[in-house]
Amino acid sequence: MTKKVLIISTSLRNNSNSEILAHETERGAIEAGHEVEFVSLKDKEIKFCKGCLACQKLGKCVINDDANEITAKMKEADVIVWATPIYYYEMSGQMKTLIDRANSLFTTGKNFTEVYVITTSADSEKGVVQTVLSGVNGWIACFDDVQLVGCLEAGGVDNPKEASSRQALLDRAFEMGKNI
Repeated sequence: MTKKVLIISTSLRNNSNSEILAHETERGAIEAGHEVEFVSLKDKEIKFCKGCLACQKLGKCVINDDANEITAKMKEADVIVWATPIYYYEMSGQMKTLIDRANSLFTTGKNFTEVYVITTSADSEKGVVQTVLSGVNGWIACFDDVQLVGCLEAGGVDNPKEASSRQALLDRAFEMGKNI
């Protein structure tokens, strides 16, 4: 079955390690026959949520920036793949800000039922991803029928573009996309 996959790259660095792996996941999902859209938060204006809850009534945020367009894409996707660098053992701030701004999805409905996460970090210790997954699972818990299906944890990639030379990571990202 063809799925509509939205990959959201949250790193602001050009050709970041998480973005490199996200593109490999994209390549795998395309090869599997899925319809894939890749969104980068680079050069996007995404302001902080005001907590006004107007989005719950209006179906979109009252702040006029790029978050509404991305949230609309999230609503239509069957699968969402988040790609984030880990900063201080947590998801990027821009990822958290977009999650907060996607508050309208709770009342307007959405299609997605599957979520995947790609993380990169300088720290190679196992489990660095746990705080990121805790945040993502907190978001997922707000929906009745959504589950975290897969996670690619890429630790020990601390140099720019290092992921592009780590074939095992590239293969894992590609396979994750292929298995969506």
